[in-house]
Amino acid sequence: MEGGEVSNYSKFNPKKYDRKKVTWKNKLFIKDTTFSLFHIPLNLEKTIEKSVRKLKDSNAALKEIMVLVDENSAFHSNVYVNSKKAIKGIKDVKVSGTFLTRVFRGSYKNRKKWIKEMEEYVRLEGQEIKQMYFYYVPCPKLEGKVEDSYLVIFAEI
Repeated sequence: MEGGEVSNYSKFNPKKYDRKKVTWKNKLFIKDTTFSLFHIPLNLEKTIEKSVRKLKDSNAALKEIMVLVDENSAFHSNVYVNSKKAIKGIKDVKVSGTFLTRVFRGSYKNRKKWIKEMEEYVRLEGQEIKQMYFYYVPCPKLEGKVEDSYLVIFAEI
């Protein structure tokens, strides 16, 4: 992200998310959409920056910004940014559920491999995936490149 403005990379602790079971009850996110080309987001950075700006302007930004992407289509994805409160005029959603998580690090090109590893992990835990969310934690030094970024996969079970 530009100038690291929305990056949590330096504070990111992979141990917090790797191989964990997380339960959320009405976790609040604002929602936007990004365009994709065969699951490769084209305007994700701008979408995130716009959402974070709205959160900051409304005093609704949390200390640790979490951006989840559902990648539910080859041509668009829903983007969810966690929020302290609902903001008038902005679509929000409350996410509830139990999730198994895994942390991966490396290039975006490994994404398919990581999804398969996540599916196997969930299967070995005796669960089935209802929905997957992707939490990208980019390094601000990379200025939009994803050669060495963290990816947390949240698999709703």
